[in-house]
Amino acid sequence: MRCLALDIGGTKIAAAIVKDGEIIQRQQIATPQDNAAHALHNVLAQLLMDYAGQFDYVAVASTGIINHGILTALNPKNLGGLAEFPLNESIARHTDKPIGLLNDVQAAAYAEYQLQDQSKLTNFAFITVSTGVGGGLIVNRQLLTEPNGIAGHIGHTLADPNGPECGCGRRGCVEAVAAGRAIEAEASTWDIPCSPKEVFERFRKNDQKAIALIERSARAIANLIADLKISLDMQKVVVGGSVGLAEGYLPLIHRFLDEMPEIYRCEIESARFEQDAGLVGAAYWVKDILLAQVGWEARYG
Repeated sequence: MRCLALDIGGTKIAAAIVKDGEIIQRQQIATPQDNAAHALHNVLAQLLMDYAGQFDYVAVASTGIINHGILTALNPKNLGGLAEFPLNESIARHTDKPIGLLNDVQAAAYAEYQLQDQSKLTNFAFITVSTGVGGGLIVNRQLLTEPNGIAGHIGHTLADPNGPECGCGRRGCVEAVAAGRAIEAEASTWDIPCSPKEVFERFRKNDQKAIALIERSARAIANLIADLKISLDMQKVVVGGSVGLAEGYLPLIHRFLDEMPEIYRCEIESARFEQDAGLVGAAYWVKDILLAQVGWEARYG
């Protein structure tokens, strides 16, 4: 079956036809910022027109929380004018094909899971460490998305009760300690302010301040992985994102995990999908889960 896959991010929207995991006719545009809700309605209408007659269903991977077809966020300010955006309704105005929606990191987790030996891997997690920290959780071979779309927002678990306040309103979240935004906030106070990329350059040159800052981030992620292992019996965790894939970062996570009792450790590796993980993961998930439901399959199978 042919899928029209959409990946809606804070700065860009990608669209493509996905069939059997292959991406064709990909295009990418900037996410509208001015009069954002009205503009996004128009962008979605145009994309559905561009691909008219070429797809059997629509799969959307979006930033934020997808709750009963509505796009929102733990920190609504992150979405600007898109907070409480009726995403499913907006798409349904322009197609009678099945529509499935999920969070973009959940979609990336499902994409990465397709690359694993699922016969041996019951519980699996994907963590992205980028501007923020997010995740996707697969338990008993099922991606957790219900009932309210928040499963996998593990960047908002606790890292340090005395840490900085997170954008969600809680103090000391993993995201507030480990994310690229957190690294940038701390490095901006240095005598010579640095971007996260520059911090990593200094880290690789054995700059002590940079080492301490990157180690703070990696230690928070290592503790997050340990929490996932002890609470959900995770067998494997894949780490992605611009920070997570930065040279030297994953070895730090390994080092900090190795300092813990063995019960807290699990297999860790780098993510293999890159910018199109959301497109591929959403397409697979909607086909495997939603289209398999009675009614949809009978009508569109």
